[in-house]
Order: sequence, then structure tokens, then C-alpha cells
Amino acid sequence: MDTGIWPIARRIALLPVLLLVTAVAALELSNRLLDYVQEEFGEEARNRLITWQNLEKMAGSAPIDRQLKLVNSFFNRARFINDIKHWGQEDYWATPVELLATNGGDCEDFSIAKYLTLKSMGVPDEQLRITYVKALELNQAHMVLAWYRTPDADPLILDNLINEIKPASQRTDLEPVYSFNGEGLWLNRLGDDDERIGDASRLDHWRDMNDRLLDTLR
Repeated sequence: MDTGIWPIARRIALLPVLLLVTAVAALELSNRLLDYVQEEFGEEARNRLITWQNLEKMAGSAPIDRQLKLVNSFFNRARFINDIKHWGQEDYWATPVELLATNGGDCEDFSIAKYLTLKSMGVPDEQLRITYVKALELNQAHMVLAWYRTPDADPLILDNLINEIKPASQRTDLEPVYSFNGEGLWLNRLGDDDERIGDASRLDHWRDMNDRLLDTLR
């Protein structure tokens, strides 16, 4: 099935994610959305969305370590596809619905999906940071999700490159550059304190994704 650019699907698919970004409400996917995804992408795509919704309900009250493992492994089942091939754009940040409907995305899409899903499960925003890193062995930019038990803790890293969740101190293959969540933007330095440098709205792709979410309500 074609997984190229699908502008109409984007506008419909973005709507249910709005609650995750703004109010962090329980995940509820409309029948209209599910029917549309099945028509455009097949029954397996619809089932992936239903499984995602059930995961949020099932794991919402689970211990945090269990939530991290379930969310990480669930999204890591999707295929890695670069943005040019998948979306026809050099750098496109997709929503979880887009990722699951097409069963593919890149590291930004995996990290955003994990972040929004954990927020919907009630994980505090201050414990989560989408983190831009340099993957040293691959010699390329990469993105992961970090979870901090406390503000100064060694965070656990949720990564689409590996299924095992490890502390950042054990991921010597990753060099942090900057991180963000719904509340702020930080510059990260190895062996030094993070420096807050503003709000995530400074990131064009993050702002664009939120703008597209709001457009669905107009």
C-alpha cells in the first residue's frame, strides 16, 4: 500500500492527538478516524490504532517501569523509513496516528509517539524529554526519549535503535545535544548541567506539528 504523502489523512488523523498535546486526556479514537484509516491503509492499520488505544487504557495504572517498556516495545515494531521516502519531505515530524497508520517513521516520529503516549498515561511532563543526540557509531543525528525519575537522575533512554531501555550513562554511543518537552528547551552538555535556553516553540518542526493539530479544529 502506498505510504507517500497523504495530506487529507494527516488533517483527519491529527485531531485525536490534540488532547494528548494540550490536555493529556485519556486516548479516545473516534470511529470516524478508525473507519477512515481502515479505508485508506487497511484493517491492519486500524488494528494498530485500536491496540494503541487499549495499551493506554491497560497500562495507565501500571508502574512506570512497566509503562516505559510497553510503550517502547510497541512503537519499535514499526518500520524505520526516512522522511524523503515516506513523506516526500526532508524532515517531517509525524504524529502517532500517522506513524501507526502507515506503520513507519523515523527517529523523531518514534520519540514523539512515545512521549505523547506516556503523557496520556499520566507520566508528568517534567520527567520526559525528547532528546536530540549524535549517534556516534552511525555518525549521524538521532532522536530518543529520556525519562528522569528525578530532575538530576541518570535518565533512562527509549530508543528505536535498540529495544532494551538503558540509563544514559550506559549509552556511550549517544552524545546529547539538546532536549525539549511541552514546557521547555534545554541545551545538553556531557558532564555539565543542562542549560534552559527557552521554550520548545523555538523549534520550527515542533511548532509546525502543533499548528497542524490546531488547524484540524478550524
